Amino acid sequence: MLERVVREEWGRLVALLLAQFRRIDLVEDALGDAVEAASRTWPADGVPDNPAGWLMTAAKRRVVDRLRTEAVAARKQPLLLTDAERHQEGARTMADSGSLVEDDVLRLVLMCAHPALAPESASALSLRLVLGVPTADIARLFLVPEATMAARITRAKKRIVGAGIPFAVPDASALPGRLDTVAQTTYLAFTAGYAPGTGPDLLRAELSGEAIRLARVVLGLRPGEPALVALLALMLLQHSRRDARASDGRLVLLADQDRTRWHHDEVAEATHLLAAPSLGGPLTPLTASYVLQARIAAEHATVASAEETRWDRIVGLYDLLLQVTPSPSARLARAVAVAEDRGPAAGLAALEGLEIPASHRPAAVRAELLSRADDTDAARAAYDQAIAACRNDVERAFLVGQRDALG
Repeated sequence: MLERVVREEWGRLVALLLAQFRRIDLVEDALGDAVEAASRTWPADGVPDNPAGWLMTAAKRRVVDRLRTEAVAARKQPLLLTDAERHQEGARTMADSGSLVEDDVLRLVLMCAHPALAPESASALSLRLVLGVPTADIARLFLVPEATMAARITRAKKRIVGAGIPFAVPDASALPGRLDTVAQTTYLAFTAGYAPGTGPDLLRAELSGEAIRLARVVLGLRPGEPALVALLALMLLQHSRRDARASDGRLVLLADQDRTRWHHDEVAEATHLLAAPSLGGPLTPLTASYVLQARIAAEHATVASAEETRWDRIVGLYDLLLQVTPSPSARLARAVAVAEDRGPAAGLAALEGLEIPASHRPAAVRAELLSRADDTDAARAAYDQAIAACRNDVERAFLVGQRDALG
């Protein structure tokens, strides 16, 4: 229960606490302490009727205690605001910022996207602070060691405190300059939901759903913004398959999914978005990458069966994507498409030299293609490598089953 509450409520609780106390350094520590306290008391006393409210109250008490301690240490009056003062300050802040957004979570994401932070640091901080993505999973998304990512997030928090960045929405003139970072953060959150690197869950559909919600909110502020239109289309296409990705706790590959369980209304909305006039003109590399990925997803989503998939088109789209925004993940996906289109030997050739730090997926793909090529010993070794690197329970169980099926 506690894990689910933290996963679903973390971002909202952080946003509410930060709106009240405006001390990012205190808020996250206090909420972490509250979660730790819950892990000790709930098993003995029972889960409260309002678990999120319990965490909120406990975290507030810890922030207040810390503020009082600081005030005493500095021999000053406690730096606490009455509810009325706090309301007035919030009203002044929102008036100064143009009153663009009332969504607490989005306001926090926009704060993290402040120009004082590098885009990579801003996205990483948003994922950890706002959406509660584990640091290990964020590191995997950015292809860096966990210790490196932990240090990056810590520096970003110190930067916010040191620069006095307010918990407020920028005015209309500043918002466009932050959209790319917000879009990247949203897509990384969506990706974290469908590819959790650690833990027992194959996917975190609620996290991906929150990413889609945020994209809709920002798109409401910037109607027709090409990057947001393309990104929403891409996420809807991927999200439409959420109910078919697993069965009885087991991974179901795309080719084996029950397509009647896909959300075809979301597919229709996404294809409509891809035809938007705003995507017809010159596009930035970021927007073009979203469009190309969405078109790849549409190739899968708009055919009646896996056998009808036009893998030649998908390979061509990946070729374009690698020209626009080359990445190891895109190259890996292209290798899979090449194998489907031209056979396992061609796929293995496309994989040659590809490495993705801390990821089991290159080894897993290589194992599958070696198995198709009837190189059983090499396939078994590759599966062993993938299993050793995999930190997700469901995916690991799938890989073990594939390896054992080799005979």
